[in-house]
Amino acid sequence: MLRSRQKLKSPLAMQNLHRLNNKRILLGITGGIAAYKSAELVRHIRKAGAEVHVVMTPAACEFITPLTLQALSGNPVHTSMLDPKAEAGMGHIELAKWADAVLIAPASADFIARMTAGMGNDLLSTLCLVTNAPVYLAPAMNQGMWLDTATQKNCETLKDRGVTLFGPDEGYQACGDVGPGRMLDPEVILQHLVGHLESGLLAGKKVVITAGPTREAIDPVRYISNHSSGKMGFALAAAAAEAGATVTLIAGPVHLPTPERVQRVDVITARDMHTAAMEHTEGSDLFIGCAAVADYRPETIAESKIKKDPNSPDQTLDIKLVRNPDVVASVAAKDNRPFVIGFAAETHNVIEYAQDKLKRKKLDLIIANDVSDTSIGFNSEENAVTLVGADFEETLDKCSKRQLAGHLIELIAQQYNLQTSN
Repeated sequence: MLRSRQKLKSPLAMQNLHRLNNKRILLGITGGIAAYKSAELVRHIRKAGAEVHVVMTPAACEFITPLTLQALSGNPVHTSMLDPKAEAGMGHIELAKWADAVLIAPASADFIARMTAGMGNDLLSTLCLVTNAPVYLAPAMNQGMWLDTATQKNCETLKDRGVTLFGPDEGYQACGDVGPGRMLDPEVILQHLVGHLESGLLAGKKVVITAGPTREAIDPVRYISNHSSGKMGFALAAAAAEAGATVTLIAGPVHLPTPERVQRVDVITARDMHTAAMEHTEGSDLFIGCAAVADYRPETIAESKIKKDPNSPDQTLDIKLVRNPDVVASVAAKDNRPFVIGFAAETHNVIEYAQDKLKRKKLDLIIANDVSDTSIGFNSEENAVTLVGADFEETLDKCSKRQLAGHLIELIAQQYNLQTSN
């Protein structure tokens, strides 16, 4: 008796799709009538929060146009290994390195045979040879081709090499035959993909991070600022994105490249940062206030450069300062606030001051570091901190800011999950 076509049993089957958030999926399409289903598959993958690049074989282009897949994926479609324009942009080697997973749907009998033989005579087969990402195949072919001994042996060989097959399904086929060989429905393929990809600790969460200094103008050429390089905040943004979060990085004036898979919002002053933080934390899950925000700003900004008075005997200049809004406290005071993590950069009594700040500003966690140690902190490539909560404290020893960020995101995710599960 033939198995019925596989369908999603209920909306609950879609509950883990957030695990694809921020993932990079390389979708390969080979020649076959099932190629029309690939358009729907692209739409579902993007809806799950992943980015998609599509690679088509020449035969696939006979069944569905690259323009259709380009419109649905939001990225150029790759069809030729020798395309000068493609190689000048994201070349085939970079494309292979870019992917978190390679999914080939439909995978024809011909492509499976060429992949088994280790051939690289088109872009898609070459990418499969080059990539270190896991490769998944959704076979689609006539039932006779699927049941043929050669196809079965090829599939077993690929499985032995670590390639995973999704399907095929059984049922009526375009040629009129009935039997195994149908490509699984796109929703089912997506569920299989979700089940095989490792879930990040913050998968599907919206995280907002502030980083760097702020600048408070005195006149058109002078300002008040601090020594923050933004490196710690940028490292945290990269680590959160790698953990599967959708990350918005609100950055003060720094000269750092934007981490991959991170949306960046540039600001200058503390008030700019406050406005951006209040806006972008709407609907967010976590907020990490890593920026070194200026506590004060000049009450008035001179319209022209302040000149030295050659007749002044003491050569002093009085500037009245007023308080800036407290960014992290404002976020913590919001209705439907996110899980809020602050920073305490102190020169002495570090843990004591951090605990006071945690309570006073009603934060969930605070990251304390000793900026009096010139080997860590501001402008350094390394740091050492203590993560402090109401009933939690863990010290992380000196290491690179990138390593430290990974450890911090792991601990923050654990504490966030503990709180939200209660």
